[in-house]
Amino acid sequence: MTKLLIVRAHPLTGEVSRSMKVTDAFVESYKKKNPDHVIEDTNLYDMAVPEIDRNLLDAWAALGSGTPFDKLSEVQQEKVTLFGNYTDNFLTADKVVVANPLWNLNVPARLKAWVDTINVSGKTFKYNELGQPIGLAADKKVLHIQASGGTYAGQDPASIYIKTIFNFIGVSDFHELFVEGMDFAPEDAPKIVADAVAEATALGQTF
Repeated sequence: MTKLLIVRAHPLTGEVSRSMKVTDAFVESYKKKNPDHVIEDTNLYDMAVPEIDRNLLDAWAALGSGTPFDKLSEVQQEKVTLFGNYTDNFLTADKVVVANPLWNLNVPARLKAWVDTINVSGKTFKYNELGQPIGLAADKKVLHIQASGGTYAGQDPASIYIKTIFNFIGVSDFHELFVEGMDFAPEDAPKIVADAVAEATALGQTF
């Protein structure tokens, strides 16, 4: 059965957030078109997302040198398990939607932490005999939804980063939906958002 994973990276709901409002429209449309698909709609601000810190680095080093998992500290075991759960959850998804605002020309920090969990050597990419990276997630279909106050047309560091990461792990079926310019032209904001909602609704029927 097809699984769609929605990864939201905004602490506010669609009542306030434009990126979440557009994502809501996509999800509603997708559900109507694909009532038999499994949809896991998550928000990273409602979840514990492990950052790569000293505990994780020390734990991975210990595991790599042969230390049994149960010999790690309790904190290390928790973080390794949580990190791995995010990786495995991504691997079981057929389609993925990543939705975020553009904050200071970057993705929210919590989304960066999640991206680290899906960029894992041996699981989503590997190196060939020449040391070149080979993506292992070519079977995924991805949509990136991003809202920003200015207009960047996909040339901002955040959207370039997200696209680069997914291309790196092998995703070629990659789509983008930008909700842009609301702060630059506030008088046009309602129409900009409405147009993006319409685009998201149409994408929900074909994605």
